[in-house]
Amino acid sequence: MNLTRNPALIDQLAASYALGTLRGGARRRFEELARTHASVRAAALIWQGRMASVTELQAQQAPSPAVWKRIENLIQADKQARAMQAARQAPAGRASAGWWASLGLWRGASAAGAMAAVAAVVVGVNLNTQLNGQVRELSAKLAATPEIQYVAVLADDKAAPSVLVTYDPKHSQLQLKHVGQFHPGPDKSLQLWALPQSGGPKSLGVLGDGAVVRLPARSGEVNQVPALAISLEPKGGVPAGSGPSGPVLFKGALLQTTL
Repeated sequence: MNLTRNPALIDQLAASYALGTLRGGARRRFEELARTHASVRAAALIWQGRMASVTELQAQQAPSPAVWKRIENLIQADKQARAMQAARQAPAGRASAGWWASLGLWRGASAAGAMAAVAAVVVGVNLNTQLNGQVRELSAKLAATPEIQYVAVLADDKAAPSVLVTYDPKHSQLQLKHVGQFHPGPDKSLQLWALPQSGGPKSLGVLGDGAVVRLPARSGEVNQVPALAISLEPKGGVPAGSGPSGPVLFKGALLQTTL
């Protein structure tokens, strides 16, 4: 089976690799594949970047009073049990002295044990709190992280890149980022068009003034579209159902991304 022809499987393996659940021979084979295939290497780097926030420590939180009370009860019970055991094991003529001597000995041991118990509980509580917070934060980041199914670099008539377009099917959204310095003017607008294989151009929306513009788009409006274009139109764009009325400033092929 050629893994490089199965992007979904590569994505799953890259996620497992970043999480650390891909182990043994499977992990070594994935690393060998990543060394020889840039697409596999890119998938691994993407997932490692997504998981990087797991290593960030959250602010510590103090344990609840119930935790401290439970620790105190454990310490007292341990002291009493050790003292009674020492008294039973001491010779009859030295019961009193032996009991106090044993108690003094076990006080130090109990104190050390208590400190270890406190440290273990506090660390456990903090780590559990941190991990829960990190998992929630990571889940939110992954939910907000856009998927990129299509990408296009729209260039001007001199082949200079001017607008980077990506399509996120998870959020049904087109994102356009200006990389050139073109400004349409106060009485003009830029309008994005899909150029299908058959039929006339179809409007995908009017661009705003920001450096990054997001436009809602259904998958059916983007799938199987070979190219995109941006035209210069009157302020607010042309009426719905009509084609471009102004010059086409930028155009480029719309490519489907593959791992």
